[in-house]
Amino acid sequence: MNAYSYHIYPLGDQALTVEFGDTINAACNKMVMQFFYQLQSNPIKGVKDIIPAYASLTICYDCTIIYKVNSTVLTFEWIKEQLINQLQSIKKLPSNNQFINIPVCYDFSVAPDLKEVALTVGISVEELIEIHSGTIYSVYMIGFLPGFPYMASVDERIRINRKSTPRTFVPKGSVGIAGEQTGIYPLDSPGGWQLIGQTPLNIFDVSKEIPCLLQPGDSVQFYSIDLNEFDKIKKVADQ
Repeated sequence: MNAYSYHIYPLGDQALTVEFGDTINAACNKMVMQFFYQLQSNPIKGVKDIIPAYASLTICYDCTIIYKVNSTVLTFEWIKEQLINQLQSIKKLPSNNQFINIPVCYDFSVAPDLKEVALTVGISVEELIEIHSGTIYSVYMIGFLPGFPYMASVDERIRINRKSTPRTFVPKGSVGIAGEQTGIYPLDSPGGWQLIGQTPLNIFDVSKEIPCLLQPGDSVQFYSIDLNEFDKIKKVADQ
């Protein structure tokens, strides 16, 4: 843990954040995830949830539980001390991360921004699809919507900013690009990412024991399918 400094600050009265940096950085995120596994394996009394992000961990806790354990020190200071102790004794722990191949249909009917993105970055549509599907992405965090995976890093040749005016409706399964990131909309929603395809898979399914298909630390590679295969997979997934 000595490779990165950290900053711990309160987030309201029942949460705090441990911040290791402020950029999309694989080495920094590896440290975030290692600390995440450490806290999962060595739970702190009163902690309700641990939320990893690109370069930080947010810890949610129950003040009433902690007060029963410690009534002499402010809850924030007590939790902070526990975290520092674990940071100083962190060990490399195994993870349950997956490598997942995700089908994506890049047909124009489900990829409304594909042509414009290709034109803007100065390559053909075929090249854009090849580059996007030829990259292995890391899932850095889940957020914005339940199960929405923020993945990086998109090849520099196809990076493009979010749309200046977000759409009021983005279909479930839409695959988008926003700068260095690519992501999948798990639900119908508004959104401003550049939409270059759509997956027929359900990225978020509340009926499952683990509703999110992807978890922080997973690796993802897309593969291209045609519209007929998209319809077949989607029909099965939606049953």
